[in-house]
Amino acid sequence: MNKSPDAVLQRLLEKSSLLSSSQPIDPLLLKNMLERHYGLSGHFKRLASEKGHTFRLKAGADEYLVKVSPSDEPELVTALQLAVMRYLDDAAHALPIQRIKSTLDRRDSVPIDLDDGTCRVISVFCFVEGLLWEQMDANIEHLTKLGDMLGRINSALRLFGHPAAERSLVYDIRHFHHWAALVEYTPDPQRRLLAQRALRLFDEIVLPRLPSLEMQVIHGDYAPNNVVVDPHSDVLAKAILDFGDTVHSAVIFDPANSVAHLIGRTQDHPWQDAFAFVAGYEQSRPINESELPLLPVAALARLTMLALIRHWKAERAPDQREELLASAEYYWTNLDRAMAVPLDDVIARFRYRAGDPGT
Repeated sequence: MNKSPDAVLQRLLEKSSLLSSSQPIDPLLLKNMLERHYGLSGHFKRLASEKGHTFRLKAGADEYLVKVSPSDEPELVTALQLAVMRYLDDAAHALPIQRIKSTLDRRDSVPIDLDDGTCRVISVFCFVEGLLWEQMDANIEHLTKLGDMLGRINSALRLFGHPAAERSLVYDIRHFHHWAALVEYTPDPQRRLLAQRALRLFDEIVLPRLPSLEMQVIHGDYAPNNVVVDPHSDVLAKAILDFGDTVHSAVIFDPANSVAHLIGRTQDHPWQDAFAFVAGYEQSRPINESELPLLPVAALARLTMLALIRHWKAERAPDQREELLASAEYYWTNLDRAMAVPLDDVIARFRYRAGDPGT
């Protein structure tokens, strides 16, 4: 079968820089740029990243995260990611947002014009040592605190705006109905049925409501791999990382993105962690009562996206195929468990605003 996304999804993937080739950046050029513009030198280590290039730089006693934008990412989109972090640092400094390292002339980034005609952007962040949320066995109290932190971020971003925030991002849940074109990349018919069921729920429950939903700029990927935690701190969240999926979208989709990573992880109570997280979220950012029933459907949509994208990537990156498909299977299992609970029961529990076991 000659598989390929439809035209709309193809454009979304392209605009999200997921179709760009990962052309290497000259290490000597990067070294020279960092010394010239940041006054930084030291030992580099390449880190895995979905797009662009990411390095960990040890410069004396300090460590930094160095990011080089994808070759096809507009400079304005890169600027959005930095602008939202700078805004939160200025407007809500108490929030543990990863800090930007300014250049010697106090800029947040540096463009590089390469010989191939493309322009990349270098940005540097203070490296935050610590445990990631995904590495911690989070209990109900932890999840409540993590939810509260996202609520605080969303509250702080109410008035933030940027010219690139209205961009078309494939991971924005509002575009989930276009993901139907990726279902054919999943060989297992039972998994395809799960995806099709999630798509139907979204089309019936969320899609008709999109024009009326409360909108603002959101983080877009407040997930267990993007939060550094300190289990011994009352606040718990030590640093919020990676604003690469920042976008102007429905506010309800931000907690839904997080909930997608929490549901289905246990057979007995597949939504328990989600209830605790949302209870915490609502301490700082109450959810509109009329939008609450959309939350679990949006979370199921996001969880389906997490599985589908890995099958698509496995076809494009054979060297990572085994790892990607194993990850996809984890998400399919969680989706199957989460969808086994009647949606009306899940919505009722969210309305109850409780975080203790029961479903």
